[in-house]
Amino acid sequence: MKLSAVIPVAPDRKLEILENADKFKDKIELIVVKGTNTSKNRNQGIKKAKTDFIAFLNAHTILPENWVEEVEKFFIENPEIDVVGGPQLTNKNEKTFIRASGYALSSIFGAADASTRYRLKRIKLNANEKHLTSANLICKKHVLKKIKFDEELYPGEDPKFISDAINAGFKVAYAPSIYVYHKRRTDFKSLTRQIFNYGLVRPRKEKFFDTLRKPIFLVPSIFVLYLALLPTLISINILLLTPLVLYGVLSLGFSIYELIKNKDPASIILLPLLFITIHLSYGVGFIYGSVKRKT
Repeated sequence: MKLSAVIPVAPDRKLEILENADKFKDKIELIVVKGTNTSKNRNQGIKKAKTDFIAFLNAHTILPENWVEEVEKFFIENPEIDVVGGPQLTNKNEKTFIRASGYALSSIFGAADASTRYRLKRIKLNANEKHLTSANLICKKHVLKKIKFDEELYPGEDPKFISDAINAGFKVAYAPSIYVYHKRRTDFKSLTRQIFNYGLVRPRKEKFFDTLRKPIFLVPSIFVLYLALLPTLISINILLLTPLVLYGVLSLGFSIYELIKNKDPASIILLPLLFITIHLSYGVGFIYGSVKRKT
């Protein structure tokens, strides 16, 4: 199987993917497109691709040895699928903060259904935007003749691309066997900015009433509003402190669970802080994006 891999990269960004790409040169046509607009880079790369299968990877994506074989095997076994992707895992050899942020993002408590993007789950032949990202996505070429990446939207262009593909009638799947390793943010500041931007663009991606059909995306914003009103609420009734106490218990419980599952005691201090960073950053971003869109 011969496929093209489109890799968008900012002009000053290091192409870490090339560090292990030589071993795939007989199987993958690498198309690197530099520029400040990620969606535009991908769309330009699509025009240059000469193969029937086009993959989308990031500059800091690391491919496992059998990645191409797993892609080929999947399409042979599932010829009806038009788009497939898999999880972007965190390398166990990374520093503690990076490992812990990977645990938080792959936790159902940390990222709800979107946690599937960061961990190995069962194969899903009717996947959607909650399961996939453009850091590890493969499309049949006929899909890309009809669907393009929104050049006015970043980040969040890949969830919209996947939603647009589904709405156009294409079949989208999640395959755990097609996994890659991906770089996480290295500190709280960069993680906060990343997740805030995810929340920020959600109101631009779709109308509020469309988001209501996926209420999980509203939960962080509701939590932010609850915290903002908490002094008033507990002055009315101290029992209204219960949701915050429950949140703390869940946060600690899931932190201990991730510690045990990943056999990584060093992460226990960071995980509760990472959980609330993810939730508040997304919630504030969504609220700000919604207000900005209205005004």
